Amino acid sequence: MSVEENKAIMRRLYEIVKSGKFDEADEIIAVDMVDHDPVPGAGQGVAGFKETARILHNAFSDMQITVDHLIAEDDMVAARFTMRGVHKGELMGMAPTGKEVTVTGMDIMRFKDGKGVEHWANQDDLGMMRQFGLLPAPAQQERERGR
Repeated sequence: MSVEENKAIMRRLYEIVKSGKFDEADEIIAVDMVDHDPVPGAGQGVAGFKETARILHNAFSDMQITVDHLIAEDDMVAARFTMRGVHKGELMGMAPTGKEVTVTGMDIMRFKDGKGVEHWANQDDLGMMRQFGLLPAPAQQERERGR
C-alpha cells in the first residue's frame, strides 16, 4: 500500500468512531493488531478497536473529530486530532457530566497490507477531566491555596 492509501485508511478510522459503523473496522484493522495504549478494558486487535470506538461513540454521541495534521512515512501514519463533543454517556466508569469538551491527541498506526497492525495513542486526558469538572484548573488550585 502507498503512503497516501495508508493516510486514507487512517482518516477512515476516525470516521468509524464518529459514525458508529464499527464493523467496517474489520476491513482495515488486523485481527491481531497490537495496541500499545489500549483504553482500559478494550483489549487488543480489531475487537479492541471496535470496543474503544464503541466506548467513545457512546460517551460522545454528537462528537466531531478533526484531523489537524496527518504525516506518513513508509508504513507509519501519525495523526494529530481534535475531538469535540458533549459527555452524554458513561466513559470508563464516569457518569455523564453533560459538559462540552474539546480534547486533542495523537495516534500513530503501522500498516501492513492495507490493515492497521500496530497502534500508539496519546491524548489530553487531564484536560478532559478538568473540562468535566472532575479536577480543578491550575489557576483555581492556586486560588484555593490562598496564593
